[in-house]
Amino acid sequence: MPAKRIIPCLDVRDGKTVKGINFIDIKEVGDPVELGAQYARQGADELVYLDITATHEGRKTFAGLVRRIAQHLNIPFTVGGGISELADAQTLLAAGADKVSINSAAVRDPGLIDGMAKNFGSQFVVLAIDARLEADGQWRVYVSGGRQATSRELFSWAKEAQERGAGEILFTSMNHDGTKAGFANEALAQLSEALHIPIIASGGAGAVEHFEQVFTLGKADAGLAASIFHYGEIPIPELKRHLRAKGIDIR
Repeated sequence: MPAKRIIPCLDVRDGKTVKGINFIDIKEVGDPVELGAQYARQGADELVYLDITATHEGRKTFAGLVRRIAQHLNIPFTVGGGISELADAQTLLAAGADKVSINSAAVRDPGLIDGMAKNFGSQFVVLAIDARLEADGQWRVYVSGGRQATSRELFSWAKEAQERGAGEILFTSMNHDGTKAGFANEALAQLSEALHIPIIASGGAGAVEHFEQVFTLGKADAGLAASIFHYGEIPIPELKRHLRAKGIDIR
């Protein structure tokens, strides 16, 4: 089984790294170029950059900023936000991205997953799924940065994405996002049972124990977090030491 990964996430709006709670109450937390370089030095296994308003604003991801961040990295770099066609992926690949994360556009046109996997390889394609556990007990998929509910359901959509060629699933629980109360481990374990591609867990990290739980109870392949790293609450080297001490194989 591959070693587990620790992945900081840069949610970017107007060129600044930001963070919210449950996808609202957004606050600026720093410069994405500086933060990306800092995480690479600290031993992060990968970095994710999400342009969180590109789709809602109907524009493309800022390739120039992606290029500036990539110049300071020596780790795999995933970029998402506003990617709606193969040409967008090609632009970001040329700017230094190692993978692209697609979300809203894939829900509207699932064939985009097939096309990207065919043209660039499955390892290049990360399907991001923002989902909320609703009152009826269903995990409903949302698009446009969590603003718009869809008829899609988390588990069936993840399975379809895998069949179409997605190489990884990045699942963010909107219920847990920014709460620092732990990951959605039950749903993550269900995803892990249903899929054979890696699952990146996002939403809810607040303590080193939450990463321990997401890898054991949630069976995730990677743990993604933002604010705990941005605010220096859990240094990455310290987190990795804790996980290794608990017998978890971490990169």
